[in-house]
Amino acid sequence: MAHPVEEGSGAPSFRPLLRLMPYLWPKHAGLRARVFISLGCLVLAIIATTAFPIFMGQVTNELARSPGAIALSTTLALVGAYVLARILMQTFAQLRDGIFAKVQYHAMREVGVETFAHVHTLSLRFHLERKTGGLSRVIERGTKGIDTLLSFALFSIFPTLFQLILFSAIMVIKLDWIIALVTIAMVVAYTWFTFAITRWRIAYRREMNQSDTDANTKAVDSLLNYETVKYFNNEKHETRRFDKSMERYAKASIQSQISLSVLNTGQAVIVALGMGVVMMLTALGIRDGRFLVGDFVMANAILMQLYQPLNLLGTVYREITQALVDMDAMFRLLGRPQEVKDKPGAQPLVVRGGEIRFDNVVFSYDPERVVLKGISFTVPAGKTVAVVGPSGAGKSTISRILYRFYDIKSGAVTIDGQDIRDVTQESLRAVIGIVPQDTVLFNDTVRYNIAYGRIGANEAQIKEAARLAQIDQFIQLLPEGYDAMVGERGLKLSGGEKQRVAIARTILKNPPILLLDEATSALDTGTEREIQGALSEVSQGRTALVIAHRLSTVIDADEILVLDHGQIVERGRHTELIDRGGHYAAMWNKQREAAAAREKLKEVENDPDVAPGVARAT
Repeated sequence: MAHPVEEGSGAPSFRPLLRLMPYLWPKHAGLRARVFISLGCLVLAIIATTAFPIFMGQVTNELARSPGAIALSTTLALVGAYVLARILMQTFAQLRDGIFAKVQYHAMREVGVETFAHVHTLSLRFHLERKTGGLSRVIERGTKGIDTLLSFALFSIFPTLFQLILFSAIMVIKLDWIIALVTIAMVVAYTWFTFAITRWRIAYRREMNQSDTDANTKAVDSLLNYETVKYFNNEKHETRRFDKSMERYAKASIQSQISLSVLNTGQAVIVALGMGVVMMLTALGIRDGRFLVGDFVMANAILMQLYQPLNLLGTVYREITQALVDMDAMFRLLGRPQEVKDKPGAQPLVVRGGEIRFDNVVFSYDPERVVLKGISFTVPAGKTVAVVGPSGAGKSTISRILYRFYDIKSGAVTIDGQDIRDVTQESLRAVIGIVPQDTVLFNDTVRYNIAYGRIGANEAQIKEAARLAQIDQFIQLLPEGYDAMVGERGLKLSGGEKQRVAIARTILKNPPILLLDEATSALDTGTEREIQGALSEVSQGRTALVIAHRLSTVIDADEILVLDHGQIVERGRHTELIDRGGHYAAMWNKQREAAAAREKLKEVENDPDVAPGVARAT
């Protein structure tokens, strides 16, 4: 069952805001100072914003007097104060944004990197169930949500509330409490309506996100499996699947746009009614001699000053709510526990010879199906032990357990007597080199993919590893040489070439323990022989555990284990097992008959005296 990390559900939680707080109060003293300074600039910008409607009203009162009574110096001073207030408002707002930016993007970086690192610590079980496209969207939207939350919450919601309090106080002092009450009622009605409609709109936004994630997942999955799409001529099918997701996205987007029109219309009506009532009350006050014309201008300027942030309230609320949803999805991912964890005080693995021992190991991926049923064997230091058996016998599970991608249910796995559960995972994986059946390469250069075996290796070491893996001549024939790009998942290389790159980076890693997990089963016979020669050279002097399907690749092993239904049913050297006439001998005979049939078919196809139709029928 896939884990729904892509979207939150239900009402947005404020837990992400609490989780974010430690990142906004960083340990670095310079960043903490920026928090204080930016908050100071925020307060000063609000004060300047509040002051200039007062100056505008005073200027109007001065100009409304009889022309002979105008005090030019007073008027110019008030105009200068008004201009200065507007300049300071913008200056402090820009300083606030510039100073806080370093704190804001530091928090985004810290959370994003921590989430990325945490995803790499999660178990193989999680990564087998995840959706790559959706997972990348969670991290992307989560970090963007931090930016949105800080920008809107810190610099829009809080200043608007502060301004409302200051403006209400000014109206009570300069005008009367009824006008202040009407203004507050307008803001409350505007806010209630905006939040109510925006909560309705959030459902469409969440549907848009889910459709976007689904479309992105399908697109990434389809492009990664480009060849499979082509093999089965299913381009139209993939396009239809993508189009269905985009259709859902379009429908949700249309509903979102319609609801936005409702929101904007309702907001305009509430503001117009509120401003009309305030203007009427102020005009009546001027008629009664309680107010001056400048007070009318001041009230209008205050309402206009409040309207600007209120006009963005729907967007602000929607963005903050969506940011909380997106951050919650990312923080839930960040809070996902590791299935396989180092014990407290775990020590690094110390390899003396590299002896591997499985002692009565029982393992299951789920309680209903036991995969390994109490298997025991030893790979002596410097020796090669092969594990063979039919598909589904549990062979590859052994390699996953040795790498500690999963913890076993009971029994013990030790290296040189040290239980792998008692040592650090990092030190365990550092001493094991693997050549898997399906080698996946990074979409980078040949050099980078070989050097991945030991980050920081120099050019000479990389080329020596390529030589030992018998791929150096092939690389030299490439136009870009070691700088040639291998393509997505290494698709520009053949299966044999990819395997040689995998061998080269394992040689570069230079591990004392080697794990070959069906490293040649997907290759043709000729390529298999070449790769096998390279693997034999790599295995010299190392403890090697070979998981194999083709028995011809393990005839020289020091011991062969035959696994069937999670149990070791036979063990011994190749000749001993053949003489015994059991499971191994049956598998050997079956594979030899299949190989002989293939050779016979090849001879018939190459015989000029045999018609092509007969060869195909044969």
